[in-house]
Amino acid sequence: MTEETPTINAAELAILEPLGTRRPVEAGDYLYREGDASYDFYVVLSGLVEITVAADGEDRLIISHGAGRFLGELNLLTGSRVFVSARVAEAGEVLAVPAAAFRRIIATQPELSDKILAAFIARRSDLLQGAAVATRVIGSRYSAEALQIREFLARCHLPYEWLDADADAQVDDLLRQFSVEPSELPVVISSGTVLRRPSTGVLAEFLGLTIGRVPDRCFDLVIVGGGPAGLAAAVYGASEGLRTLGLDMVAPGGQAGTSSRIENYFGFPLGISGGDLTGRGFIQAEKFGAQMSTPCAVVALTEEAGHLTLELADGTMVAGRAVIAATGAQYRRIEADRLAEFESRGVYYAATDLEARLCAGSPVVVVGGGNSAGQAAVFLADQGSPVTVVIRGPDLTASMSRYLIDRLEGHPHITILSQTQVVGLEGGEILTALRLAGPSGETTLPCAALFSFIGADPQSRWLCGKAAMDSRGFVLTDRALTAEDLDRQWEVLGRDPLPFETSCPGLFAVGDLRSGSMKRVASAVGEGSAAVRSVHDHLAFVAQRTA
Repeated sequence: MTEETPTINAAELAILEPLGTRRPVEAGDYLYREGDASYDFYVVLSGLVEITVAADGEDRLIISHGAGRFLGELNLLTGSRVFVSARVAEAGEVLAVPAAAFRRIIATQPELSDKILAAFIARRSDLLQGAAVATRVIGSRYSAEALQIREFLARCHLPYEWLDADADAQVDDLLRQFSVEPSELPVVISSGTVLRRPSTGVLAEFLGLTIGRVPDRCFDLVIVGGGPAGLAAAVYGASEGLRTLGLDMVAPGGQAGTSSRIENYFGFPLGISGGDLTGRGFIQAEKFGAQMSTPCAVVALTEEAGHLTLELADGTMVAGRAVIAATGAQYRRIEADRLAEFESRGVYYAATDLEARLCAGSPVVVVGGGNSAGQAAVFLADQGSPVTVVIRGPDLTASMSRYLIDRLEGHPHITILSQTQVVGLEGGEILTALRLAGPSGETTLPCAALFSFIGADPQSRWLCGKAAMDSRGFVLTDRALTAEDLDRQWEVLGRDPLPFETSCPGLFAVGDLRSGSMKRVASAVGEGSAAVRSVHDHLAFVAQRTA
C-alpha cells in the first residue's frame, strides 16, 4: 500500500476520546471483517492491527497499523459493506468511535477531517488495486449484463476484479467452487456471497448503497439526480444544515462522470476527468452529512400534507419539504440498422477507461459534434485507437468549444467526416464495421466500437406533469414561466416563483434538465449551488405561513 503514515496526535485524541470507548484487544481478535455491513472508527492506542483481504483461500496482508494510527476507509462515510478485515496481530488497546459520532467529527472538525479524509481517499485508491479480489465479477466480455455491472462498480469507485469467462483459466475452478452454472453468468462473488445475474440494483442493495440503509424517509431536501448539479446541491444543502437525501438512477456523476477529461473547468488548468471531479463532489456531500443512494430511480412525484412525495421503482416512498430535480438529459440512440444488437457489445454511450480497454487500440467511431464527443475522441485517440468523428453538419463550430476543435483537427489519429451519418452496423458476435452515408454515397468503415454522443432528451417523465415544460420536455423555471403556467395556489402563497423554482411550489430544476440552461459542467455546478438558496427561502415562507 502506498499510503503515508498519518497518526492521531494528543490534541486530536482529546477530541475523539469523549465520543468513543477504550477497548483492550488480544492477538487474533477481529475489529471488523470483510463483508460486514458496518464498523466503528478505530484508533490504535497500543499493539498492532493488520488489514487483510481474503484471496484464493488465504489472507493477503495489505498494511499494518501501530500505535497512533487509525483504521477505516471511505465506506465509513458511504455506509457500504466492508472490503477488508482488521485483525489484531499484537495485543493492545484501541479507541472505538461509533460511525454516527465519527461522521459528526468529519463535518465539524476541519483539520482532523482533512487528515482522515486524505488518508481514506488514498486508501480507496490503493484498494482499487490491492483489494480488488474482495469483489469478483465473472462473465463474458460479450455480455451486456456483465458490462453494466462493471460500469456501475467503476463509476462508484468500488474495488473489483474482472474475470473473463471466455479467456481466464481460473474461472472454471471458481465456478465449480461456488456451484455456479455457465447459464447463471454473470455472477458477482463478494465476501463469499454469490450473486447470480444480479441487476445493478440488487448488487447495490447487497453492497449497502441503496435507500434501504437510510433510516429516515422524510427530509428537508431531496435531490433527484447525481450529476454535477445534483452533487453541488447536495454539498450546499447538507453543509447549510438541511437534512439532505441525494438519489441517482444509475451511479454518481451523471453524464459528466463519464467524461474522460474536462479541460475548461475553472481551477483545473491541467484538466480533470469527470469521474474524479464528481467523485470528489460525492465524498464532499457525504462529508457534510448528505445521505446518498444509488441506483434509485424515481417513478412518480405527488404532493401530500405539505410535502413532495417521491415513489421509487421498488415502491419505497420518500418525502421532502423541497425537491431539486437534476436528472439531466440522456443521449439519443442513433437510428441505424442492427444498433440494438451491438449495444454494450460495441456500441457505447460513454468513453471511460473501461470502454477504452475494450477497444484495445482498434479503430473506433465517435458520433456527435458536442464537447462530450470531442473529449471522447481525443481520449480514445490518445489511448491508441484510430478515431473517426462522424457529424451530420458541415463542421464542428456549431456546438463544440474552440479548444476541442483545434485538438481534434491537429490530432494525427483523428479523422473528421462531416455531412455523414451512420445507417447500419455489421458484425457477428461483435461489431466489425459501420455503413456510413455521406456526400459520396454509402461506404463501409471497419470499426470495433461506436461511441454515440448525439443530441439529448430530458429525463423529466418522473415529474408526472407536476411542472410546466417547454416543447421539448425541458422544465421551465422562474422567469420563463408565464401566468398560464401558474395555478391558483400561487395566489394563495402570495409570491412569485423563486430562482430555479418550477410551476410547482417547492420543486426546483437545475442543470441540463432546466429549459434554457447552458449545458456545461460549470454552469450546472453553479445552478445546483444557487438553488439551495431558493430552497431556504421557500422553507422560510412555509414556516411563516404555518407559524
